[in-house]
Amino acid sequence: MFADRFVAATRTYGPLCVGIDPHAGRIPDHFGGDTPEGLENWGLTVVKAAAGRVGMVKPQAALFERHGWQGMRALSHVSAAAKDVGLIVLMDAKRGDIGSTAQGYAAAYLAEDAPFVCDALTVNPYMGLDTIEPYVHLAERTGKGVMVLARTSNPGSADYQARNLDGAPLYARVVESLAPMIERLKGTSGWSGLMLVAGATGPTEARTLRSLAPNALFLVPGYGAQNAGALDAVAGFVGGEGGCVNASRSVTFPPGIEGAGSVSDWETIIVSAIEAAQADLKQALLEAA
Repeated sequence: MFADRFVAATRTYGPLCVGIDPHAGRIPDHFGGDTPEGLENWGLTVVKAAAGRVGMVKPQAALFERHGWQGMRALSHVSAAAKDVGLIVLMDAKRGDIGSTAQGYAAAYLAEDAPFVCDALTVNPYMGLDTIEPYVHLAERTGKGVMVLARTSNPGSADYQARNLDGAPLYARVVESLAPMIERLKGTSGWSGLMLVAGATGPTEARTLRSLAPNALFLVPGYGAQNAGALDAVAGFVGGEGGCVNASRSVTFPPGIEGAGSVSDWETIIVSAIEAAQADLKQALLEAA
């Protein structure tokens, strides 16, 4: 089961997840610049830096998609390379649609022979439970995970997610409705592969989500570049575990990286940033215990 592999990885390496987000204009000429080839070369370097230091990576599909089919080919190659070196791949594509369309998205990412190799996929729940079911159904068969948006890290999350619905915020009602699906993807570890996206910018909300879904693993964005600290990022963890904390720009484009004169220099700086973030999060878990 995905949840058991996920928990084993965080127990071995810690909670850090490295985001692979090739932002426009930021891929240097050392790798090939802002081209499909540049994205692939850069992404493979991030994978190399992450291997053996973290348990998982999270590619951002949109930043590859902007280059068309060549960008998606690069995404496929980067994700496959991550799997080859033992990393868990959390695909950030935020799919959400009805019926056969949702089944098509699910097959593209969660089938055993999916063209875009990953272990779990982000899903938007705001069209209803029937739009999540195809992903959960396929994840049950293939031993993969589904990451559902709950309380995200962006400033506009309050526009809808925090709105009152019968005495509770909408994000809480969403999580309550997911209880049967959380149970369906539960592994022998006791944790579920039905994950919740719970932004580090809302530690109080993360604690609320934990009370509502004690067995759901969390994917926590917002740490680092969005200014959330390590203690906020692990606010929804219990007993030193309960999810992963994503860091993208803060570890793949850290301060001083612009001065790197070669691919080797880039890799060295990224490795240092990964190790620093991992240590920061591990210390936060000790302080929160």
